[in-house]
Amino acid sequence: MRAEGETWQTGDGDRAPDWQAVLSATHLPWTVSVPQVPGAPEFGARVRRWWIDDLALVDCECGPCSGTRQRRQIADTEGEFVVVLITRAGRETVSQGGVEADLRPGDAVAWDSRRPARFAVWEPLAKRSLLIPRAALDEVGGRARVTGGVRLDGLAPATRLLTTYLDTLSRALPDLPPSAVTAARNATLELFIGALRPDGAAPTTGTARPALRAAMDRYIEQHLLDDAVTPAAIATAHGVSVRTVNRVFNATGQTVGEVIRVRRLARARDELTHSDQPISAIARRWGYADTSHFSRTFKARYGTSPSDYRGSRATAGARIQHPVAPVQRGGGPGR
Repeated sequence: MRAEGETWQTGDGDRAPDWQAVLSATHLPWTVSVPQVPGAPEFGARVRRWWIDDLALVDCECGPCSGTRQRRQIADTEGEFVVVLITRAGRETVSQGGVEADLRPGDAVAWDSRRPARFAVWEPLAKRSLLIPRAALDEVGGRARVTGGVRLDGLAPATRLLTTYLDTLSRALPDLPPSAVTAARNATLELFIGALRPDGAAPTTGTARPALRAAMDRYIEQHLLDDAVTPAAIATAHGVSVRTVNRVFNATGQTVGEVIRVRRLARARDELTHSDQPISAIARRWGYADTSHFSRTFKARYGTSPSDYRGSRATAGARIQHPVAPVQRGGGPGR
């Protein structure tokens, strides 16, 4: 199926409520204000969204406005997300956790949906946002890396690689088959984690050696179907102690067991989309002898049951928050 994306735009009349509804549905809940300046052009906004499996890629064009996320908006948010905001034209200031980023074309910032935040658009703006469920970051060891506003250096090679890749992906997504969308999703996560690392390297502490962690991650990927993939097996394969293995993973807020469980569950989720095997067979393949236990674990992680997830992948579109009934759709194809 060719997925053209979803499009919204503000309607006639008072644009602020429309814009708040669109922004809250496509970028998580916000309280929005649109300045009333005599003689200024009428405010307008347009949003286009694509899905990269469970990641949302959202392009936005809007006039000057501002917004805040406080306790109420955070409570109204369904799930936890990290949002990467990339400025393409114009100027915007984003603030969170003591970090204030004045963003110009090419600049980027990552913010955390669990914390208060605010933004101000100073002139006509074009931006791109990548909304990543925090659960997805566990698959690449990235959950602990974003706990507040993090500015990404727009001149850094890793950031440029991420933004250029998203440009290419937005054009290619309509023609990608499901298996390629999954690969694109996984590549997006890896590129984001790479952009978070200063100088393109993993944290360099006495217990988190980037080359060793990378080698251990590869070992886990190659042995996910093995019952014997344990800290002891990883230690033996890499000539280190079990204590060293645990320290390497604990440095990113994870245990070896958590990493293995998350990645097995992610592979099971991929198979739900790309195979017609019974759910019970997929559960057994990835280490769940009890299908009901697999279903409970899957729902706890992804917010839906395996059967509902499989069914939802067969239909176009999804949602971040609540549907936007009062706001008119743009001229492009909808869901």
